[in-house]
Amino acid sequence: MALLLSHCSLQPPLLSSSSVHSSHIQSLSKRVFASPAVIRNSISPSLSSSYSSVSSSNSIPQVVVTRERGKNNQIIKALEKHGISSLELPLIQHARGPDFDRLASVLSDKSFDWIIITSPEAGSVFLEAWKAASSPKVQIGVVGAGTARVFEEAMQSAEGLLHVAFTPSQATGKVLASELPEKVGKRSSVLYPASLKAGNDIVEGLSKRGFEVVRLNTYTTVSRRYTY
Repeated sequence: MALLLSHCSLQPPLLSSSSVHSSHIQSLSKRVFASPAVIRNSISPSLSSSYSSVSSSNSIPQVVVTRERGKNNQIIKALEKHGISSLELPLIQHARGPDFDRLASVLSDKSFDWIIITSPEAGSVFLEAWKAASSPKVQIGVVGAGTARVFEEAMQSAEGLLHVAFTPSQATGKVLASELPEKVGKRSSVLYPASLKAGNDIVEGLSKRGFEVVRLNTYTTVSRRYTY
């Protein structure tokens, strides 16, 4: 039997790959949703390479992890420590949002007091546009340490042009909006490159505090389709 561990089940507050507890992992073997036959029959020839890379010698995985390829490593390693085999089978992927093409030109044409980044994917998309805009000087606020890590390599080579200057006391959009420092004596401006599916907590929270916020929906999350 196999447990299908979806992208959503890895997100706070339920469970995140960065905070997997032994009790969570140990309970997985007791929670089953798909039989071996279902897993075997659902895997197409195009997925044979993924299926052959099951994390243990078992022919049928006990857990299927479904985040984007390359983002399941932490949960896979945690499962392995408890003797639970897994298969990486991405069911979602990122795609360009409606404002993707505007981001570079906005960065070129206007300066902002803050750039707000709330996910690693938003950070990666921003860096692509930032480089296309000839790397203007920017000050960045991130929602948490995981997002900040996306900028580490860029900061080393940016010669002070890119600086992560703020992380809130709690990794949520509401707390970020309530704690982001204001510029003294002027209305602070914020560029918020976000997922099309992201909520409005940051825009609403900052606007109530008097910030001028420009939101650009630069990417989105879509279902990944396989040919059977």
